[in-house]
Amino acid sequence: MVAAVAAVPVLLIALQLGSIGHDFEGPLGSLWHDYVGTPKSMSVPWAGLVLALVGISQRRRMIAVGIAAGIDAVWASIRLLSGASFAIGNGPTIVLTGLALVAVFRWRGVERRNALHAAALGALLVLATKVGDVWLHITVVSRPQVYDVYVALADHALGDPSWVMGRVVDALGPAVYAVLHWVYIELPVAAIVVAVWQLRRVVSTGLWPTHYLVRTFLVLGLLGPVIYVIFPVVGPMFAFGADGHGLQVGNFWPGAIPPVDRNPATMPFDAYTPRNCMPSMHTAWALSVFVHTRRDTDGSRAPLWLRCLGAFWLLATLTATLGFGYHYGVDLVAGAVLCLTVESVLRDPERGWGWFRVRLVLFGAAILGALLLAFRYLAVSMAEYPVLAGTVVLALLAAMAAAFHATWFAGVPVSAPEERIRSDHDAAQRLSSSSRISLTRSSPSR
Repeated sequence: MVAAVAAVPVLLIALQLGSIGHDFEGPLGSLWHDYVGTPKSMSVPWAGLVLALVGISQRRRMIAVGIAAGIDAVWASIRLLSGASFAIGNGPTIVLTGLALVAVFRWRGVERRNALHAAALGALLVLATKVGDVWLHITVVSRPQVYDVYVALADHALGDPSWVMGRVVDALGPAVYAVLHWVYIELPVAAIVVAVWQLRRVVSTGLWPTHYLVRTFLVLGLLGPVIYVIFPVVGPMFAFGADGHGLQVGNFWPGAIPPVDRNPATMPFDAYTPRNCMPSMHTAWALSVFVHTRRDTDGSRAPLWLRCLGAFWLLATLTATLGFGYHYGVDLVAGAVLCLTVESVLRDPERGWGWFRVRLVLFGAAILGALLLAFRYLAVSMAEYPVLAGTVVLALLAAMAAAFHATWFAGVPVSAPEERIRSDHDAAQRLSSSSRISLTRSSPSR
């Protein structure tokens, strides 16, 4: 956490300097608008504040939320009176910063440590979105050519699921479309619900779980977008649909399957559509939400409502990514493998780095690398032998999922609720005893 926080200013400054001379806003400019201008997102600042609130007492949470809501009401009223559009988000950004400053200069001990830890997580969540926005522009500047023709050929092996789901979503009507669209763009909402559940005992016990969803989210957000530059893809609705602005192969999506091109090549694309399809990070993040809703951080079974939330968000996200034409099916496979690999790196750190973890991480990395190479250099063969190729791709994904389940879930005992409560009580007792011992040793002898 300390290393991540220390690296953030350097990264923000570097990206801000990189934005100079290009037609996009840097992260520092976007952050400034969150404080005194019109926030780019209305939900992310509030998500960051909610995450920061897990580290402080209930009374202070109520005060912080009240101040943030009041600031937002004032700023929103000023914008509306001046004729600008409605927006919120200034309040939580200001309160999150103030919370960190108060913790540094006013609080001490466990109270200070918990508050700063939670505030750092909230701030990293907000700043990660700023970095992500800039990185999408970097993919456009650095990769004018895209690989969509190759990916579309490889997608024949999976039965062109984006074309199929595009027609299904159209047939389901505007109500289903609205729900899927909200789920797709508000993925941080589900993540915050799960994270708050996992961190709900931080204040009462003074202990942080060794692993929780936010860690996976941040690492995925750091590693996944690097592949965007290695494997630039814009998606079927742009490369094969009417949203290609004249640069598309044709207006195929979702009404007609494009013909097999046995001489594929990279294709030039516009200067503003992000190359952010391979892998599907929405799939990776939604799958991480699903995985973290199976068990609580202490190994006990998660409540039914949380497990249903994780399953719904994963299924709705997969439907939206394909049905809206944002991704090809092979993008989703790559995103799922990336998620399971990263989760294998981070999960259960107390078990150490034995061969069980090393082989799973190497297996996932090898599968991801093999898939990317196949999508690029064996695309024509995959389209000509779709049954064989599709079976291999899905078998590799199934093998990774089975190995992940066998390593982290199968054979792991599920703690009973009373055992969980007893464990929390014992942990709190140990923390209290160690604090008393520390105070006794530091006090002068009588």
